[in-house]
Amino acid sequence: MSTAAQSTTAAIRPAQGRTRAIAVLSDYWMLTKPEVNFLIVITTLAGFYLASPPRPWRIVLLFNTLLGTLLVASGTGTLNQYIERRFDSLMRRTSRRPLPAGRIVHSHALWFGLVLSTAGGLWLAIFANPLASLIALLTLVTYLLFYTPLKRRSPLCTLVGAFPGAAPPLIGCAAAAGRITSESWLLYAILFLWQFPHFMAIAWMYREDYARAGYLTLPRGQKQAHFMVWQTLVFSASLVPITLAPSLLRQAGIAYFVAVLLLSSGFLYYAARLAISKSNRAARQLLFASIVYLPIVFGLIVGFRTT
Repeated sequence: MSTAAQSTTAAIRPAQGRTRAIAVLSDYWMLTKPEVNFLIVITTLAGFYLASPPRPWRIVLLFNTLLGTLLVASGTGTLNQYIERRFDSLMRRTSRRPLPAGRIVHSHALWFGLVLSTAGGLWLAIFANPLASLIALLTLVTYLLFYTPLKRRSPLCTLVGAFPGAAPPLIGCAAAAGRITSESWLLYAILFLWQFPHFMAIAWMYREDYARAGYLTLPRGQKQAHFMVWQTLVFSASLVPITLAPSLLRQAGIAYFVAVLLLSSGFLYYAARLAISKSNRAARQLLFASIVYLPIVFGLIVGFRTT
């Protein structure tokens, strides 16, 4: 081999090594479910802010709260993918995830999830308070031991999963105030109700995929559509009075009332479109609307708190 060829080969090898390292890091990042963690961070922040607006001397506490919660959430997402790796390989939308695709060794993912979860729980206990850590770890246990296996047994899994799924505002509140306040329970209620139309949109879009993997996110047979319709409509409609509660209780002004009424009515509109058409296109639109709706509503509630 010529000197020039040897030099070219030597230059290529480090580049290939960097590419592989980036690919591995990207796969581990995917294990943590970053798209879910984005909403978890926002809702945790809202709970913290309502309990105690972050003054300059509390920024460190806020950072530690968000970091600890993010670590626990990332560990939960990783362990969830570890538990469901065999079933993920049966679904088109998840078959290319790192575990079913074989890009990460199963045992490595297990230890990664355990380390993240443990580190997050300890971080919250040490740098926030034990109550925040307890809520976060109870959320992890409930999600993994109750909701995850129930997905293959009963459509009631959505109801069971909504309880731990709505916990982030309580974690933020507990970290800031050392207790759970009524305002954080309002955020909990909103997040609890929001999960039903959000997940029904996903379940309807991928109903064939879920059925192929043996998941009972929707009932079998002709009851599928009826189940999706009532869960989508009832819980979307319930969001309207719940989100308007601060104004109805005279804790917010007319600007908040109008803004939230328009948002919740718009969200209900997309839910009704799915209920009527039962199309994948309407489900996709509702899913997008739900992702936009939640941060804005929480932002309005927090914004009202600053006035």
